[in-house]
Amino acid sequence: MGEKIVFCDKVYLGKGMNRKKLDKLKKKIETKPLLCGEYLIAIPENPNSQLDILQARQLVQDYYSRYPLRVVGVASNYDEALEIVERIVQECLRVRGDCALKEYLTC
Repeated sequence: MGEKIVFCDKVYLGKGMNRKKLDKLKKKIETKPLLCGEYLIAIPENPNSQLDILQARQLVQDYYSRYPLRVVGVASNYDEALEIVERIVQECLRVRGDCALKEYLTC
C-alpha cells in the first residue's frame, strides 16, 4: 500500500494528533486501513477541487490503488479536519494573498 499514500513533508495535525500518533497511523494505514477512524486532508486529482477530506478507512477502495493520495493533514475527527482546512486557507491567504491551496501546498 506504500504507493497509494504519500505524506507531504509538512503535515498539518489536528489537536488530537501528534507526531508519535502520526507515525503509528502511517503503519496502521499500511496494514489495517479499515481500523483507522482518523481523517485525512489530501490534495485531490480533480483539477476543480482544492482539498479532499476523507476517512482513512476509505483507502481500501480500488480508486486509491490507481491514484496515489497526497496527504497534507491528519485529524482525529471531521471537525478537526475542518479546522485544519481553515488553518491552511488562512495561512495561504496570509502568504500568497489568494486561495490557490493546491499551488501553495505543492510549492
